[in-house]
Amino acid sequence: MKRHLISSLMCVALWLVAWLLPAGLAMALAIGQPIEFESEAQKRQYDTLVRELRCTVCQSETIHESNAELAADMRRRVYEMTLAGHDAGAIVDFMVQRYGDYVRYRPPLQANTALLWASPFLLLLVGCIVWWRMIVGRKRMALRPEFTEQERTTLQRIRSGE
Repeated sequence: MKRHLISSLMCVALWLVAWLLPAGLAMALAIGQPIEFESEAQKRQYDTLVRELRCTVCQSETIHESNAELAADMRRRVYEMTLAGHDAGAIVDFMVQRYGDYVRYRPPLQANTALLWASPFLLLLVGCIVWWRMIVGRKRMALRPEFTEQERTTLQRIRSGE
């Protein structure tokens, strides 16, 4: 019984590996990771850049993660420029010139991106103000006095219909 269970589990594991291996290879090919560089520094530069540049089609993925044709073209261009000896700054400048600042995952602080950079702090400030107003409002409700004798008398007359 125990041998049958182990052999069944091994069979399932082998089947999963055989089924998932081609999918992993297909993903690697779809991403199009170049495999040859002249130096380790070029490989590091390429790996850094493809993880810092945004796919303008997918918008929420880097060009490393994206399977879009444009991302593949952008990866190819980064690869070619890296092999040609361009530094990371020149490659990013080229991509920004071609696709705009949106291609950067970390856009620079400029007049047109100031709201983007300030928005987390503004949201935190608004949240603190709302929280403070709620706390102050609760304290005011707790400090609210009971009816005075005159207010009770007036309320009693209104209820009795006088």
